[in-house]
Amino acid sequence: MSGDRAGTLGRPTIAFRTIDPALHPDPDACDAWRELRAERPVVWCESDDGGPGFWAVTRYRDIAAVYRDTARLSSEQGNMLGTLLSGGDSAGGRMLVVTDPPRHTAVRRMLMGAFSARAMAPVEESVRAATRSLVAALVEAGSGDFVSDVAAQIPLVAICELLAVPSADRAEMLEMTMAALGADGSEESRAEAAEAQQEILLYYAGLLPGRRKAPGEDIVSLLATQEAEGAPLSDAEALLNCYNIIIGGDETTRLSSAGAALALMEHPGQWQRLREDEGLLDPAVEEVLRWTTPVTHIGRTATVDIELRGRHIDAGSIVTLWNISANRDEEIFEDPYRFDISRTPNRHLTLGHGPHFCLGGPLARVELRVMLEELRRQVGALEPTGPVERVTSSFLTGVSRLPVRCSARS
Repeated sequence: MSGDRAGTLGRPTIAFRTIDPALHPDPDACDAWRELRAERPVVWCESDDGGPGFWAVTRYRDIAAVYRDTARLSSEQGNMLGTLLSGGDSAGGRMLVVTDPPRHTAVRRMLMGAFSARAMAPVEESVRAATRSLVAALVEAGSGDFVSDVAAQIPLVAICELLAVPSADRAEMLEMTMAALGADGSEESRAEAAEAQQEILLYYAGLLPGRRKAPGEDIVSLLATQEAEGAPLSDAEALLNCYNIIIGGDETTRLSSAGAALALMEHPGQWQRLREDEGLLDPAVEEVLRWTTPVTHIGRTATVDIELRGRHIDAGSIVTLWNISANRDEEIFEDPYRFDISRTPNRHLTLGHGPHFCLGGPLARVELRVMLEELRRQVGALEPTGPVERVTSSFLTGVSRLPVRCSARS
């Protein structure tokens, strides 16, 4: 493998550029994952700029085991490689995704009410109405960018419903959220994104007092009024978890939805099967999640010395779990580099595993299913009309621009 060499402690070592998703945005185009799974499933990665290194875990079973091991592998220092390498996450212990049990368990239990069947019913209704309208508009126009016109809009509608954003504020909130998530790497866009993020936090800070006085079943009300471990959340905790829901609720579905459209265009036989058989909708959702794997990795920090596949990992070491490799693991998935909407079983790790399994996973599945329903119901032909642009990131992978031409289904 290019860049492979023996480390100073005799551990197998590679340069990060060998696997950096920013250099290999399409997971199927990076042969390094196949080689690592086969030869070095737990490998030490050295930074290309002289910074701290980290362990990379690439096999499904090892990754699933680490996800479950919250006692020895902590989330509180951060769960993104970039954050971990730069010193840790300031929201650790206060935002759900970077909090360990028992605090994580208590806050998660508090939020579960917002994802009950009764609470989710109006969210699903709004998602269905919005998706039907968005797909219809694209079909009527005959062409457009599937990402901005459809995929980016659906999760934002769901988030506004989930957090009970007043109807009069939703257009502004959609605009702010898209700006907060829209940084393209330039200094100007990063500044705009940071400003939008602050505006979002200030907006929800303004909602908290009213929700404390007249709470509903939405997430802001739960965060404002419910207790975890016998005490209410601080304003900072409530706001950080609102933001967690916004970001987590957007990225997976947006990138998976866009990736679904691209995969169906690249595999016309699968698109035809989906159009002919409504019973394939649910397995198609799972295959889209596996195939796209929007979050490339999750990071942990070892709290004690541990061993994994015979490799000694020191306490304090960063351990990264590469979902994009696990979801192509030949030990788990038959013919993993084939897109198959009837694949079953399909126990992918796109939504995580164990105690940190994505709280909004059921909503992500609803959004994807509804989108696929509307595509098969309304769209006849769907084809790309220009170059596909991809996200450039070490944490996210997927399509950022997808020009398409479509026609109505007869």
